[in-house]
Amino acid sequence: MRIRPTLLRLPTRAQDLIIALFVTVMQVQGTQRRSAAEAESVLRPLDDLGQLGLALLIVSGAVLAVRRRHPVAVFVICALVSATYYTLDFPDGPGWLALFVATYTLTALGDGRRSLQVAGAGITVLTVCWLIAGIDVEPRAALGWVFFRIGGSVMSAALGESVRSRRVIAAEALARAEAAERTREEEARSRVDAERLRIAREVHDTVAHAIAIINVQAGVTAHVLDKRPDQARETLRTIERTSSRALQEMRTILGVLRDPGDDRAPATDRHEINELTARAREAGLDIDLHVTPPPDPPPSVVSGATYRILQESITNVLRHAGPTRVRVVLEYGADDLQVRITNEAGRPGAAGAPAEAGEPGRGILGMRERCLLLGGDLAAGALPGGGFEVRARLPLAPAGAVGR
Repeated sequence: MRIRPTLLRLPTRAQDLIIALFVTVMQVQGTQRRSAAEAESVLRPLDDLGQLGLALLIVSGAVLAVRRRHPVAVFVICALVSATYYTLDFPDGPGWLALFVATYTLTALGDGRRSLQVAGAGITVLTVCWLIAGIDVEPRAALGWVFFRIGGSVMSAALGESVRSRRVIAAEALARAEAAERTREEEARSRVDAERLRIAREVHDTVAHAIAIINVQAGVTAHVLDKRPDQARETLRTIERTSSRALQEMRTILGVLRDPGDDRAPATDRHEINELTARAREAGLDIDLHVTPPPDPPPSVVSGATYRILQESITNVLRHAGPTRVRVVLEYGADDLQVRITNEAGRPGAAGAPAEAGEPGRGILGMRERCLLLGGDLAAGALPGGGFEVRARLPLAPAGAVGR
């Protein structure tokens, strides 16, 4: 087992305390050593004015302990200390360390525009104070330290702004990545929901149609079993063929879940529609089928939707109206296909509509969803003189077709 080394990371407050202590020690000791080495050129020693110079160095370093919590205040204090220190002609040295750290912190933790404005204004004021204080500096070569402080302050501000910009860019990139991930998850969830709905529709259409035909044929078999065994035998064969075909369609539908490469488009040519109406006739319906030949072969999604609409409509007739006369019209135009399924009134109390008066069944909802997905529409309702009619319009160039 490999042990991955972990870096020891101190808390933020501990880091700031260490930085403050380090900067304070460096400023005090560095300045003291330099002033001792250049005692002749020092205008005012650190212990003058009641140890004021030493106190200023200590204060500017100590305030860095709260630089993250109050970056603007710390920068202002360090700037005032620096202006006071060099205006009073205290000895030069690393007394600018605290100012550089405070300037960096201000721009790195600021909001960009305002923090740069504060840093720019502070550096401008300090530049004027440093240049005025350096007029009497001897030797003149020592004036280079003034320009070093100016350049160091500008570089500290630029470095802090660079770090802040990188942090903002990284945060925005992370936010975009999270948003993209959420979008992908939502799209995947939407596709799963659409696939679940599609499979539910297919299962409903297949099972409901088969059960309706089997139910009717079983009733006929029970009625004629003793009197006409030949007819009973034929109805049993019809039940066998219907159930076998339903099982085959179910295997095809559920096979999509196991094999994503399966061809989802059902066989929906004219031969299949003829078989559908033939099975309905065996179940006792008197079907009159009229098909206007299409000018061009229709898209597979349109053919599939047409087949399912016919299947569901015939199933509803068998379920709610019983043996009756049904007229099916498929009229192909230049731009769309008009589908009409009309049935006469069957047994009393059933006109082909769903059992719940005024509320469409799931079959009609499924047919309407199919039409809407292809950019068409569907209307279904009882006829004034009795019976029921389903009208559907399917564009031959579906705008929102969803592959089956």
